[in-house]
Amino acid sequence: MTYRLLLGLIVSCFMTVACSSQATEENAIRRGDIAFAQGDYEEALAEYRLAVRQGSNDPGTTGRVAHTYSMMGRVDDAGAYYLETFSQDYFFGDQAVSDLMKLAREANRNNDRFAMASAVEIALRLRPGIGVGDMALSLARHYFENGEYGRALPYYQGAMLDVTDSVPEIVFEVGLAYEEIGDCDHALIAFERFREMVRPWQRGEVDWYIGTCAFKLARELRSGSTLGEQELARALKLVERAVEVGEPRNIQAQAWFEKGEILEETGACEEAMEAYEQVRYMDQAGPLIERALRRYDEIRFGRGLEDFLEEQCG
Repeated sequence: MTYRLLLGLIVSCFMTVACSSQATEENAIRRGDIAFAQGDYEEALAEYRLAVRQGSNDPGTTGRVAHTYSMMGRVDDAGAYYLETFSQDYFFGDQAVSDLMKLAREANRNNDRFAMASAVEIALRLRPGIGVGDMALSLARHYFENGEYGRALPYYQGAMLDVTDSVPEIVFEVGLAYEEIGDCDHALIAFERFREMVRPWQRGEVDWYIGTCAFKLARELRSGSTLGEQELARALKLVERAVEVGEPRNIQAQAWFEKGEILEETGACEEAMEAYEQVRYMDQAGPLIERALRRYDEIRFGRGLEDFLEEQCG
């Protein structure tokens, strides 16, 4: 009898503590809701976090914390709590994305690109593929300026669909982003497009990039494992583009020399001689001039042709 009475008291005590704890949590949440409704977000946050510390693991509570942080403009804290809430209940995904995208737009208006990007990144973790609207260009430039060129490119593409007053600048930045990740094929397309959009006196910088990428691609083609007629034809076209824009100036002698070699390989002997002759004007005291003049003489007088892979000229 005494044992049963003692057991009953223990159970009753535990139930009382549990009920008391639950009531305390509910009281904290209720006080938080009242403070939130009154616009006192600091007080609301304190009550909601008190409920969490007292043991509330209800996603409704952590969701309240996240939403309050969002109302206070605290992106990282809101994001962290929304991720926690979402992991417990997918129902909160829509509210989370709505709050985070609102924070992102506010940050964009305040020119706080780090906060904007942080909010968008968390929103995308919750709802992959959501649109970013008019924030695309800001996001692109944020990632570009921080050296994350691959992440910038999709946003640049989206920005070009929506923006009309700064398309040339965007196209140029797209070219730069591709060039930075080593994709000169796509970079060259963007640079050439930009060049067509601007006036002749605005082409100096882009010509440098066009020449750089064209020359690089030409050399890559020539050093490739498969060098057929198509590859040679494209390499010739690329190196001709580099000498046509005349930039960068420090590679012009090499570009003319490469052009001469390609023409020689294709049997265009007179054109090859002309290209080699141009080297002397571009590199009057450099190491290439002797090689170019030797090639010129070999074609003209037919000496030493056995050393060439393609014995076309002579």
